[in-house]
Amino acid sequence: MKIFRIIPVFFVVSGMISCGGGAKPENENTLTSGKTKIAVDETMSTVIQNEIDVFQSLYPATISPIVTTETNAIDLLLKDSVRMAVTARKLTKAELDYFHSRKFEPEVIRIAIDGVAIIVNKQNKDTVINVQNLKRIMTGEVTRWDQIYPKSKLGKLQMVFDNKNSSIVRYAIDSICRDKKLSQNLNALELNREVVDYVSKTPNAMGVIGVNLISNEQDTATVEFLDKIQVMRVGTDVAVDRTNSVQPYQYYLYIQAYPLRREIYIILNDPRGELPKGFTSFVAGDKGQRIIKRSGLLPAVMPISTVHINEE
Repeated sequence: MKIFRIIPVFFVVSGMISCGGGAKPENENTLTSGKTKIAVDETMSTVIQNEIDVFQSLYPATISPIVTTETNAIDLLLKDSVRMAVTARKLTKAELDYFHSRKFEPEVIRIAIDGVAIIVNKQNKDTVINVQNLKRIMTGEVTRWDQIYPKSKLGKLQMVFDNKNSSIVRYAIDSICRDKKLSQNLNALELNREVVDYVSKTPNAMGVIGVNLISNEQDTATVEFLDKIQVMRVGTDVAVDRTNSVQPYQYYLYIQAYPLRREIYIILNDPRGELPKGFTSFVAGDKGQRIIKRSGLLPAVMPISTVHINEE
């Protein structure tokens, strides 16, 4: 009889060990716990990392960002390698159709508004430009600084982007060049940080980067970047000067005075409603939007106070 008593106890103990004593499997996610990977457009990596840091301090979750180009972020989402992507555009009709063909209904949530910043070397005395001349540079019509600024001695103008598959390049094509093609003679590096470094060392360079990299003046990395370069003022008037152009400060994004604005989205394909869904809700909610506001970008759902900006 004893053997029959021992055997059931053995199986109960074995079951408790294999199931972790009743705990959830390690790979099981909830809205606020577990592990997941997300794809993040490189131009938004700084603020999203801030969001992750706060979220992980509040919940037993591990969120691993794959910082990449916008094109690759969408590809990872389409391949089901991630369930969430942070991008500067919505899904195209073809991408939506692909998800629908697999019986998925992805969500697109606007989380912020940022801008595209134009930067130049510290030695450059010409720091004001209009959108029309930006287009002329990007399409190759203008190749020298003195074609826009007659007194400039900088010679050939080198415009530098980040990765050719980035959201910055796509924005330039869609929102600045529009009816004309982007010049094949423009320079492409890999990261926004590399653009800042290149411009800081090259007097005749003009860089195009995401505002997120230079928007948070409380961040030591941002201060370091701003010490290296100058952020140009941009306007829409034909005759542009300091009185009718602005830099991409949060307030000017809010009142739509800065012309190179763009919207930032989370694209979510998480039908089970697990950790990606929970993190999305956090970013789009009160705490997450306050983090975006502190970063210097414009939160999607929070009011911005009107303040006077004293610019030198």
